[in-house]
Amino acid sequence: MLNRMEMLRVFLVAVEAPSFREAANRLGTSPQKVTRAVQELERMFAEPLFHRSTRQAQVTAFGAQIAQQARETLNQFDRLFVAHAKQQSSGITGRVGITAPHAIGKLYLAGFLKPLMQANPGLRIELSLDDELTDAVASRIDIGIRVGVVRDRRYIARAVCPVPLMIVAAPSLVKSTGVPEHLEDLKQRPLSVLIDRNNGRPWPWFFADSQTYLPPSPAFCCDDPETELEFVLAGLAFAQMPHYLAGPGLSQGLLVEVLAEIAPPTIDLMLYRTQSGPVPARVRLVYDHLMKCLGDPQMFPAHKP
Repeated sequence: MLNRMEMLRVFLVAVEAPSFREAANRLGTSPQKVTRAVQELERMFAEPLFHRSTRQAQVTAFGAQIAQQARETLNQFDRLFVAHAKQQSSGITGRVGITAPHAIGKLYLAGFLKPLMQANPGLRIELSLDDELTDAVASRIDIGIRVGVVRDRRYIARAVCPVPLMIVAAPSLVKSTGVPEHLEDLKQRPLSVLIDRNNGRPWPWFFADSQTYLPPSPAFCCDDPETELEFVLAGLAFAQMPHYLAGPGLSQGLLVEVLAEIAPPTIDLMLYRTQSGPVPARVRLVYDHLMKCLGDPQMFPAHKP
């Protein structure tokens, strides 16, 4: 059965054609279908739309008024989709809200998103940096990046890649203090501790077999991973950090890893989005692009080489 929009389109062709049979030919359908559409509209309006004879159908005065209104309505309807199609052909537009850990946001997202924003000048990115899981609804977040498990059922989360935690130091510091061979050796070295921004407490160091260690008198502590990295690169402390932070320094010989044999299990890097409603094209574009970038060890050094 035709819906009201389809019946109006059939009706307009019937108005312009000399007969229902000719209208059916133009529509590629049967005369009976044209007749049924017109009859159903007449039932809805409770007014005749055509004066009928065996050879022709002449639109009534009321039918002519309805035809004019129907043309205007359908033209507006069609323009809506034409405008949207033109918008899509000129590139994806609109706002995409993203949340990410501070280090990933600062070090990688500009490079990841640059080609998308250049190819789609109407794309607007709003980035919120937070090391904890963000309330996507309250913060108007479309896509989230998080290191660790996402258990909230409001989100669709996918593991992108494993992230190793490693203990690193500058070669100069390792040379002056010696290579630690055991955890007890490490405790005698200058260590750095990262502070949790949300509660002000230091994060412990993690090791294999669920061991943890919290340096009681760290040589350096701060709440910013990139600043901690700068102090480690300067040869002031050993630190435990994710490979995406340490990776560039390791590849350039500015850092060395120690005690790899007691490293903890890797942590999953997760990409998530909300489950509410269909996914707009702009969100899907950014989501798929970030999935590709974060899963590529050449772009995002989350994997050990």
